[in-house]
Amino acid sequence: MYKNYIKRLIDFVVAFFGLLILSPVFIIVTIGLYFANDGKPFFFQARPGLKEKIFNIIKFKTMNDKKDIHGNLLSDAERLTPIGSFVRKTSLDELPQLINVLKGDMSLIGPRPLLPQYLPLYSSVQRRRHNVRPGITGWAQVNGRNAISWTKKFELDVWYVDNLSFITDVKVFVTTFKKVFNREGVNKEGQATTEAFNGNN
Repeated sequence: MYKNYIKRLIDFVVAFFGLLILSPVFIIVTIGLYFANDGKPFFFQARPGLKEKIFNIIKFKTMNDKKDIHGNLLSDAERLTPIGSFVRKTSLDELPQLINVLKGDMSLIGPRPLLPQYLPLYSSVQRRRHNVRPGITGWAQVNGRNAISWTKKFELDVWYVDNLSFITDVKVFVTTFKKVFNREGVNKEGQATTEAFNGNN
């Protein structure tokens, strides 16, 4: 009952009122990133969702599009703007995903939606992470976020799928605030973003 009906209802209600209450923050961050990123405050990217159905995730754009003299994008760390760094460290870059939750692409809590090119690299067990809607935060995020290996993340994702319940979601929701406040596990040391998954890590 909870997994199939109540969870979706809670997602919609919380996302709706969350956007309403946080609209002043949403507007201020949008304006700041508009000027920092040459008029591009949002980041859109295809991600696999429930049953591997592809959707476009919406996030605040924390990196600009600056290139080197050869026309290649600079490294992630070099393109991370000061306001983008603040937005990422406070996890405000995830805020626009409430729109994805309203649309039904995502849930508030679930395995993080990754890149489509990773799909062929998953083992049959890891692939089960797509048996539920992806989330803004999840069991892996409150147990290490980007500071743990891909293998461990997927183990935690599958554990969540097998143990999805109202109690588990409440625990993730509450713990997320602690993690965000303490800025725990945002990135691995020396990296602006986590390393790519290659099927072996």
